[in-house]
Amino acid sequence: MDFPFNFLEKNSTLLIFFFNGIVFSLILLKKGIQHKHSASKWLSLLLFLFAMYITPFMLGYSGWYGNDTTREILFFIPFMQVLLIGPIVYFYTKSLLNASFQLNTKEFLHFIPSTLYLLYSIIVFITDKLILDEFYFYADGRDKDLSNWYQITGVISMAFYLLLSLKHYSNYKKLIFDTVSFAESILFKWIQNFMIAFLGILIIRVVFFMTNPEWGQFGSQFWHYIAFSIISFYIAINGYANVIQLSAIENLDSKPVDVFHEINLSKKARPTKTEEKDIEYWKVKIESLMKNEHLYQNPKLTLFEVAQQLDITTKMVSSTINNGFNQNFNDYVNAHRIEAVKEKLIAREHKTITLLGIALDCGFNSKATFNRAFKKSTSLSPKEFVDKKGLE
Repeated sequence: MDFPFNFLEKNSTLLIFFFNGIVFSLILLKKGIQHKHSASKWLSLLLFLFAMYITPFMLGYSGWYGNDTTREILFFIPFMQVLLIGPIVYFYTKSLLNASFQLNTKEFLHFIPSTLYLLYSIIVFITDKLILDEFYFYADGRDKDLSNWYQITGVISMAFYLLLSLKHYSNYKKLIFDTVSFAESILFKWIQNFMIAFLGILIIRVVFFMTNPEWGQFGSQFWHYIAFSIISFYIAINGYANVIQLSAIENLDSKPVDVFHEINLSKKARPTKTEEKDIEYWKVKIESLMKNEHLYQNPKLTLFEVAQQLDITTKMVSSTINNGFNQNFNDYVNAHRIEAVKEKLIAREHKTITLLGIALDCGFNSKATFNRAFKKSTSLSPKEFVDKKGLE
């Protein structure tokens, strides 16, 4: 059976991006299995879905919709799983932020829309190919994957799951600033860029739909699929680079903290009068612990470790710092680190050791984090502080 593929400018361009998606999908799947890294597996599936998304147009530009046999293949294979992409983005986000994330029974509900569409595709195939001797669903000669109702529903679904992902990341940020003293180092810059890229996919889809609302018109949709492919390529390259970076961190035995497995905090609950008295008491204890035991010098200090030192709950420590000092845990510890740095600068220790060396001695884990925290606290860079205080 001859399935000719005419290598023209449009389909050849999309073919390059198609193979890129498939190759990176397989590489990430292998990484995910080898290292038991669920985020790699979710990204692998997402890239595969992206590759499938451009398949009908890649083959359509090759003339496959003009051939009876190949047209029916395109008709009955649901390449464009637009109702599945959104949930995969959401679960990729959750698994990236929480290495031990696993699907529970409730979360399988997110796959109901895509499952229903798959069942619909099976019913269409059975009806048009096995029961009837002629097309019923495909009497109009148009691929159902390209139906406006389906594509619009897909965009709405993806936008909804992007919002869920953003909300989840926002909650993560709040939690880590209340839980660890090295929050900036586990904010996962990549997840922010990933969400921006995915937002770009939605924006270009909406823009192209507004300029040409008919999804099935191949010629006028080419630039949308090129833009989609370029963003997919960016996600593949940088997503893979992020996996390599995480693997290097794990090899150095410095795994990010699973923040979602820390003790659940009740930061926003207003303290009772009894708790307010406790807060005043524990403020003194926590402050004394920081100054006398120099806990801030531990670059991986967590709320749990402070609670252990005082033999109280993490909730009490969190409530004391939040309501007593009006700071989150990360900023509170960094404030002590900054004061320690300033003391060393005033003692002119920077004459014998670098600024970075002083920062590391005081508990900071990177130059970038130190500079941001110092600037936030003093409105000056470390060097500007030295110059202003005449400590050269």
